[in-house]
Amino acid sequence: MTTTSYPARPHEGGAHQGVAAGRLWRGRTTDPVWVRPAFLGLLLLTLLTYLWNLSASGYANSFYSAAVQAGGESWKAMFFGSLDSANAITVDKPPAALWPMALSVRLFGLGSWQILLPEVLMGIGTVAVLYAAVRRRFSPAAGLIAGAVLALTPVAALMFRFNNPDALLALLMTVTVYCVLRALEGARTKWLVWAGVAVGIAFLTKTLQAFLILPPLAVLYAVCAPTTVRKRLGQLALSGLATVVSGGWWVAVVELWPASSRPYIGGSQNNSFLELTFGYNGLGRINGDETGSVGGGGGRGGGGWGTTGLDRMFGAEVGSQISWLLPAALLLLVAGLVVTWRGKRTDTARAAFLAWGGALLMAAGIFSFMAGIFHQYYTVALAPYIAALVGMGATVLWEERTRLAAAATLGASVALTAWWSYVLLGRTPDYLPWLRWAVVLGGLAAAAGLALAGRLDRRLALGAAGVGLVASLAGPFAYTVSTLQTGHTGSIVTAGPAGASMGGGPGGGRMRGGPGGEFAAPGGRPAQAGQGPQGGMIPPGGAPQSGRNGLPSQLPDGGQFPGGMGGERGGPGGMGGLLNGAQVSARAKSLLKTDGDRFTWVAAAVGSQNAASYQLATEKPVMAIGGFNGSDPSPTLAQFKEYVAEGKIHYFIAGGGGGGGGGGMMGSQRGGTSIATWVEATFTKVTVGSATFYDLTAPAK
Repeated sequence: MTTTSYPARPHEGGAHQGVAAGRLWRGRTTDPVWVRPAFLGLLLLTLLTYLWNLSASGYANSFYSAAVQAGGESWKAMFFGSLDSANAITVDKPPAALWPMALSVRLFGLGSWQILLPEVLMGIGTVAVLYAAVRRRFSPAAGLIAGAVLALTPVAALMFRFNNPDALLALLMTVTVYCVLRALEGARTKWLVWAGVAVGIAFLTKTLQAFLILPPLAVLYAVCAPTTVRKRLGQLALSGLATVVSGGWWVAVVELWPASSRPYIGGSQNNSFLELTFGYNGLGRINGDETGSVGGGGGRGGGGWGTTGLDRMFGAEVGSQISWLLPAALLLLVAGLVVTWRGKRTDTARAAFLAWGGALLMAAGIFSFMAGIFHQYYTVALAPYIAALVGMGATVLWEERTRLAAAATLGASVALTAWWSYVLLGRTPDYLPWLRWAVVLGGLAAAAGLALAGRLDRRLALGAAGVGLVASLAGPFAYTVSTLQTGHTGSIVTAGPAGASMGGGPGGGRMRGGPGGEFAAPGGRPAQAGQGPQGGMIPPGGAPQSGRNGLPSQLPDGGQFPGGMGGERGGPGGMGGLLNGAQVSARAKSLLKTDGDRFTWVAAAVGSQNAASYQLATEKPVMAIGGFNGSDPSPTLAQFKEYVAEGKIHYFIAGGGGGGGGGGMMGSQRGGTSIATWVEATFTKVTVGSATFYDLTAPAK
């Protein structure tokens, strides 16, 4: 391709020009009349789409919903991110993602909409910031394409309607890139400091994942900012200081707070947030050495959490979640750099490609090779980067379409997307089988037209571009619609129709057991493909029958899905309580609420998901023994005995799962096994349906 300079647009050349006129809601005085209505229409359509069927997911991930409920009752629980309002133990993440949801619950009460609506608003905010970032340097069409691609990415439609921390993280990472690009326009310190603040808050959302894109962004600013080297380095230092302050204040408070008067730090083995940050949630995710994890270290070499390698983002586990336009984004990144390569060192168009492209390559590279815990939904972090590259690259090549190489590359990107959509749709052959053929035929026809766009009448060229855009988005749009139609619950959720994301779980495979749920093998690990909930084989041609909230309640041979974890038989508690919580009956709820105000905790249960289910049902504190995996040494047997002697806990909920290597509770006296053994030998059993409780105020006779 012949290289050319890509000069700054006249209305964007100055450092201060367009600051007022370019505001998000007012638009620009030079914009065509359709721009602002189109942008607001994109936001409105995204909002209505994400709100549709929102309550189908109920409390979504009950682990985080219980912490939100606790934060709605106790400011202390909200500050620390405690799982219960009595502050026994925190979730295994910092609490920033919980704060908006907890404030919503405080204002409007506990409910599915109150918890999930803030996540939807984060999705709208991400689309808006992405549009502003792309449109500012390129064109309204580029911003609109980027926003539409983001909104229709299946994993984005999933996570911007779910209560995991990833929604806020994606928003903050998009804000970070936007601020860096603003800083690059005129070497303005203010915007680089704001980027540091966004990263600091992102750290309080999901710890070290917030730092993944910092190396390429820091190098980009150090090289390309339009000022002296000394000033660039000083500005980067100030931005780093802003990150430390905005993210470190909470860490300092937690580490300096007396451990005896704050909740135990969930996910750590020594009650330390720093240990959690650099261990279980940090380097352990990279090398697989995750003390306290489910089968800690099992992911080393890629055996525990899916096959690692360059093709991971395209494989059966992840491909349908994020990769629909990933090949095109990579091609357009190269094309955009070629077109802008001869620009000055400070060229902002090239800087934009380097910023979004560097963020994509860095994050995708880490995801591809991390040997520790990896879930498909992590890839929502890549969605804004892919969307930006598609919007920028497509419009830059469109403007260069009179050059044969540019037009051919634009057509090739559409053809590549159509072929890859054909492959992805072919992985679910029974799902809209006609769509894959429509996509590939329409995409190839559009590609041919775009390759000749510089020689066609403008209306014909625009028609080819429109067909190409529809063909490129048809596959992810269909999977997004499927995602919206289904509720998603539990800890491991995937977008798209059933069977769209197979493989990659511990042991090699993962079967969807319902909307967002996965079957689990013994110990709480997702079962291998072809296995039933207890590790037994599912009969040929059999599939589990759907129970409450779409979760499996009955095996194909008529047997019941086991209750486990104190849950009613047929409820989601049958997963051992690690990935999904228990189904709490009205009788069990009534039992726990009776005289509940007399106790600090109405019950204690092994594992956070199990405890969370009962807490959400009763809206009373339930102690989670061992934290999420049941492997945290909190409380110890001695501490638990002291709580019981002081009359602080009413019931112990029988059953339990989880644990794992490196300090797991299975067979370990550090975890719930010793507590369960002592309780069962000491107190009176109370059976309610299929659930078993022990009354800790009634010694066994």
